[in-house]
Amino acid sequence: MMGLHQPQDSLFNYRVNLDQRIRADHPLRRVAQVLDFTFVRAEVAGFYGKNGNEGVDPVILAKLMFLLFFDDVPSERELMARLPERLDYLWFLGYSLDDLTPHHSVLSKARRRWGPAVFENIFVRTVQQCVEAGLVDGKKIHVDASLIEANASKDSVVKSGPELIAAYKRAVAAQATKLDDTATPESYVAVNDTHVSTTDPDAALVSRKGRGSRLCYHHHRAVDDAQGVITAVQTTPGSIAENHQLFDLVEQHQANTEQTLDTVVGDGKYGTADNLAGCVERGIAPHLGVLADQQKSGAGHYDDTHFTYDATTDTYMCPAGQKLAPRRYHERRGTHEYAAGAGVCAACALREKCTDAQSGRTLQRRPDADAVSLGQQMARQAAARRDRRRRWHLMEGSFAQAANEHGFKRSRWRRLWRQQIQDWLIAAVQNVKLLVRAGATKLSGAAAALAVRVIRLGMRAGVIGASPAPDLQTSPTHSV
Repeated sequence: MMGLHQPQDSLFNYRVNLDQRIRADHPLRRVAQVLDFTFVRAEVAGFYGKNGNEGVDPVILAKLMFLLFFDDVPSERELMARLPERLDYLWFLGYSLDDLTPHHSVLSKARRRWGPAVFENIFVRTVQQCVEAGLVDGKKIHVDASLIEANASKDSVVKSGPELIAAYKRAVAAQATKLDDTATPESYVAVNDTHVSTTDPDAALVSRKGRGSRLCYHHHRAVDDAQGVITAVQTTPGSIAENHQLFDLVEQHQANTEQTLDTVVGDGKYGTADNLAGCVERGIAPHLGVLADQQKSGAGHYDDTHFTYDATTDTYMCPAGQKLAPRRYHERRGTHEYAAGAGVCAACALREKCTDAQSGRTLQRRPDADAVSLGQQMARQAAARRDRRRRWHLMEGSFAQAANEHGFKRSRWRRLWRQQIQDWLIAAVQNVKLLVRAGATKLSGAAAALAVRVIRLGMRAGVIGASPAPDLQTSPTHSV
């Protein structure tokens, strides 16, 4: 049965008034002025029965999990140990000095019972609050991703059959991990197709230069250009590349802010042909680093921009004045291949500047090549370069705050849906800090009604029923 805590003064501790003992500018007092947690009761009412023992008030549970990341407390056990000693915590939760504090296990039970939706809603409410406070412009966002070390040892990784692991990944809605613009052989088998962690099967092995491979999750986020408000968050296994999540973040940003996006800013990892064309088709300016600029045909060789396309004849003209005609269609790549006639490249005086291939130079053209070309032109403009320089400071600052102050770089718990909860809570904490700095007030009724909508757009992979795993917490202590 869901409990309802009624804060009231103790009959005998009449000399102790916690409200008078918490200074006016205390961070938690300002948080309480900004964010109202009482909506949680309505959100989770369906998870509680009408009879039986009365549980802890869901508002208190939500506040406790917020405190866990707000002050980067190392573990839930440590949080409960500190609770009786911290008058500010007791005041924030609505407890008096004589109230019994709950056992740490109620937090893991609440997460398992509620699922991720409640925590996403907390994050969305902070975004809506930032919109109402004028901290979000909504027209331009910066996107980036960061690896999160999973709460599992590499020793837990075992090798298994690709069929078994592929079936498991389909069950958890795993996505493709290969970059769209690479020429990965079809026979290539990724390590995560044959290996899985018995401790956290949702985490993926990721190899980092000079550091070997480790189990990771990938945190993807969008930050608004105006004040650095985090407007969209996506969590995936570590093997999922950044470029695959761009439009999920775009859609989430627009849904959370109710604003129409004009510009998206990202580094070269996002500047794939699919993303450039997709932005152009959506009417969004892609201020992305162009991945093709980092994948030249070879040292000293002509790149694709040296070849002129003629739409009327569907041919390319090379620097030597020879025509390259369509030769075949690549099903996997989704491109048409263009090549010169037999022997043309072999007899060309510019061959050494063009290609080392014995069969001669070939070009690949996508059906949406015009949109890709337009996107590349926009991405190479001076305004796009300025935005990417600003993005570096804005995104690095956002990730640095999360890592240094809120335990961002390592998973506290196991399984993808729990990592999603961690990412939403950390993002919510960072947004609340911006609200506090701006002196905002609580969410208005209209904005609150808008924010309470749960799990829009059918996103959130990994929220399916996952088997419970032990909740282990490991994070460095940091005082805020």
